[in-house]
Amino acid sequence: MAETPLLELRDLSFAYPESPEPVLRHVDFVFSPGQRVGLFGPNGSGKTTLLHLMMGLVAPTGGEVRYRGRPMATEADFREVRRGVGLLLQNAEDQIIYPTVLDDVAFGPLNLGLAPALARVRAEETLAALGLYGFEERLCHKLSGGEKKLVSLAGVLAMQPEALLLDEPTNGLDPDTRDRIKDILARLGKPFIVISHDWDFLDQTATAFYTIDRGSLTPTPQSVLHRHLHSHPLGDAPHHHH
Repeated sequence: MAETPLLELRDLSFAYPESPEPVLRHVDFVFSPGQRVGLFGPNGSGKTTLLHLMMGLVAPTGGEVRYRGRPMATEADFREVRRGVGLLLQNAEDQIIYPTVLDDVAFGPLNLGLAPALARVRAEETLAALGLYGFEERLCHKLSGGEKKLVSLAGVLAMQPEALLLDEPTNGLDPDTRDRIKDILARLGKPFIVISHDWDFLDQTATAFYTIDRGSLTPTPQSVLHRHLHSHPLGDAPHHHH
């Protein structure tokens, strides 16, 4: 018997009201337990929109999102998705809402209904697991960019999701923080979908790869995934060497 997908997109389309061209056209996609998916494509191609559709943050103009085999249509439906799937936003400052690190990381568990003392313990354990022991009382606005990214990731992980959606988790980070995030993902062993322009990071973390461009989502062989250190007429577009 085939395993039920965690998330599935069926004939999904999306267009902004002010735009004549749809961002996504008739997308079919299955995200199964155990998968680690790398997603890349040009800026503005709809990668972030795709994750937001999966989480119910925007509504499709056609097609449907399914979670564990059931169609998700209402806000109540998508609250169930958000309990099981954690979304890391591209900009950490959009995710951090409390002044101190501990309060911010404890917010998710509190929102799930944990008692304050248990939420605090969960937050402390999550921070320690990410190498952020001693950060509890630090002020979020005084953290470095890399520290903010790790704190925002801690806030997602403190909710103990079964899967992760990660939007450019290494963007603008120094090599050490980038490697820490790579190691955290490897250690967690959770299924994830990660958007990144960092080919090496995708190559080292993901096991399946998709390109999104001109509204379509297409599987891409790993052999196509590589970084150029020289000028190339195809730029960032995935391509083969002949």
